[in-house]
Formats: sequence, structure tokens, C-alpha cells
Amino acid sequence: MKKLMMATTAMTMLAGAAFADAHSEEVKIGVILGFTGPLESITPAMGDGAELAMAEVTESGALLGGAKVTSVRGDSTCIDAGAATTAAERLVTSDNVNAIMGADCSGVTGAILQNVARPNGVVMISPSATSPGLSTAEDDGLFFRTAPSDARQGVIMTEILQDRGISEVALTYTNNDYGKGLADSFQAAFEEAGGTVTISAAHEDGKADYSAEVGALASAGGEVLVVAGYVDQGGSGVIRSALDSGAFDTFYVPDGMVGVKLNENFGDELNGSFGAYPGTDSPGAAKFVEMASEAGFDGTGAFSPESYDAAALIMLAMQAAGSSASADFKDHVMDVANAPGTEIFPGELQKGLELLAAGEDIDYVGASAVELIGPGESAGNYQEVEFADGVYSTIGYR
Repeated sequence: MKKLMMATTAMTMLAGAAFADAHSEEVKIGVILGFTGPLESITPAMGDGAELAMAEVTESGALLGGAKVTSVRGDSTCIDAGAATTAAERLVTSDNVNAIMGADCSGVTGAILQNVARPNGVVMISPSATSPGLSTAEDDGLFFRTAPSDARQGVIMTEILQDRGISEVALTYTNNDYGKGLADSFQAAFEEAGGTVTISAAHEDGKADYSAEVGALASAGGEVLVVAGYVDQGGSGVIRSALDSGAFDTFYVPDGMVGVKLNENFGDELNGSFGAYPGTDSPGAAKFVEMASEAGFDGTGAFSPESYDAAALIMLAMQAAGSSASADFKDHVMDVANAPGTEIFPGELQKGLELLAAGEDIDYVGASAVELIGPGESAGNYQEVEFADGVYSTIGYR
């Protein structure tokens, strides 16, 4: 009997060692963002945010028996669906990533979801794709986002404008899924609240001259010009033309326009303008900014906290499933993101992994006060910004 018990114990130890060996190998997460293109000034801090979470988990040794997590970057370009699909295919078929953190812009995110993620059964969590159309996209339970839908942003924009007594605006948007989705959501919310959109006109990115577009916007009139574009592309071009011609002097800038590049491009010319982008004043947000500073990047950048959270959710869901395979952990993303369970903040990923390993529930709050609703998207928190003394700063949260 004693020999049998010893043999059983030995087999258990060997099985445990084999399990650890099997799971201590590399886990790869693809980070696909527009490192070139109209958001190239924003995406470096997004990539750094995601990789900060990966480094934290690797250092903890607590994921799946000591797995090392490696980031493999790909360039979505933000705007070229073909190039984004090719980059994602490389991540999945050549680099054999277990999941994708990304993409960033809505059009390329949808293309990757349908052309790569679904056919290969790979989980993807976007930190910044906000098109309302993604809420109803066929995704086989593989797609999530830590950014809120622009259906929510349209309401936030309306509230901010109304609180400032603005009832009439002109609207221009970049001619793609993101711009059109946001423009439609905002116009519906603003008009329902009694506001007037004098004109809703698309603009193309990559042009040297936006005087014709600004001329049409100026003719329609409005107290404020709402620019639903990209800070490194046509959005800034439209603002420059409007300022130079005197057509508008006050602008509302939504999430795709908020970045340090805006300060560099315009300085005090934007004093008095305002806008908003996702963000919260939660304890997790402050902790993330501190951690990012120590790591050498700006944690206040648009969608950097959401990128940390997207990567964290992937790894926590893997732990909950006991597997790095998307087919196994996709059904655990919502579980680790929401109550009930012990709240987990940035810098506490080891704690979350250990609780999950012990069979306990966690409620991942993270850097952006994560709460996933409906089809796996953020409920939506925003920080309101205003330009003064040549720079924008946060003046409140919604």
C-alpha cells in the first residue's frame, strides 16, 4: 500500500512538472496598431501600455505555470485594410500568436476580425476601435474592446456642447468607418437634444489643401466646428485651413484628434477649444500613469490605459481557462472583466493570476475602470479637455 501511495505521489509530481513545463513556454500576443499613418503619434504609448502589462505578468511567473509573454508587433496603418490584414495574417500564421491586442482604427479592426481572427479562431481585444458597427459584427465570441462605442461618445459630445451653451455646430469627419460612425452617432444625439448640425461633410485624409472643405463648412455656419478626424492627418489639416481663413476659431475635438501632436501643431491658436477622449479619474488610472512614467512613456496618452487593460484581460482570461488557446479562454474574458470578485488594479496582475489559479473570482478594474457590457465593449468613461496657454489639459470626467 505504501509503495502504491509513493508511486501515485511520484506520478502526480511528474504530471505537475510536465504541466509546468508545458505551460512555461512562450505565450505570444500580437500588438497590431497604426505605427505608421494618421495616428502614428498616439500609437507608441499604446504599444508601450500593452507591453507593460506583458512584462509585469512575465516577471510575476504566475501565468500558466510560469509562462513568458512576448509581444509581436504588426503595423495596421490605421487606414489600409489590405495591409492590416496582411500584417495580422503574419502574426497568426507565421508568428503563431495566441491572441491579438488591437487593432486601433475601426475599419482595419473590422477587416482583421473578419479576414483573420474569425477564420483562425483568434481572440482580439481592441483598445481604441470605436465604430458602433463593431457592436453588431459577427465575431464568434472572439472580439472585445476596452474602448467604448461611439454611440456613447456621441452622447458625451452632446452633453459637453450643451453644458457650454452651444446649440449650433458644423461637423466634418474623416471618410471611413470611424469618422462616419462617430458623425452619425453625434448628429443623432445632438439633434435629439435640440441642437442643430448645419452641415455634416466628409473629408479625405492625405490632402495638402482643405480650403474647399472649409469653405463649405463656413458657408453653413455654426458656433463651433466639430472635427471627427485624425490628429496626424486630415483633421489637423482642416483645423489649419479654418484658422488661416478665419472661418472658425473654436473647435470640438473627439478621441481621434486628442494627442500631444495637437499642441505641437497649433499651440495657443486652439485656446478656448475643447473636447474629450476615453479616460477616468479612478485609482487605477493614477497608478497606471505612475507605472508608465517609471517605464519611460506617457501614460496619459489617448488609449494607452485601454491598451494595458486589453493585454491584461487576455492574460487573465488565459489563467481563468487554464489555457493560452483562444478557443479555451474566449469565454472567460467577460468573467474576469466584471464583478463579482476581488478588484484588480494596474500593478496587481500577479495577485489576479494567483487568485484565479486558486479558483477565486476577480473583477478586473485596471487602468480604465473596465466594465464590459453587451457585446464585450467598454461601458464608457471620458475625460473632458480644454485648451489654454497653448496646451490641452483635463478639466473633468464624464
